[in-house]
Amino acid sequence: MSTSKITNRRERIKMGVRKKINGTTEKPRLSVFRSNKGIYAQIIDDTKGITIASASTAELGEKSKLTVETSKSVGKKIAEKAKASGINTIVFDRNGYLYHGNIKAVAEGAREGGLTF
Repeated sequence: MSTSKITNRRERIKMGVRKKINGTTEKPRLSVFRSNKGIYAQIIDDTKGITIASASTAELGEKSKLTVETSKSVGKKIAEKAKASGINTIVFDRNGYLYHGNIKAVAEGAREGGLTF
């Protein structure tokens, strides 16, 4: 498949997921974005339209390839920042990606860090 077909498919899946989940002040949304070079996570309050916390592989200072271990450490970092902001429960937004590999590692790292979802 060409790149445009893949991105269009992911956008369709993403919009279907976003219809069903929404981040509130009590239970914000953890959105994950994956690129070839890194992985990025944000905790978003959709009612106010603000980003509460964010973490990425660039913030960790890791210049190596994107691996499951680095993704797990991003999940732990975002959980640490969420705990500092007083957030314990979240809604996980996989952002149209399949729930395996790096996306799953971020979720597992966040759970190990103390977030529930």
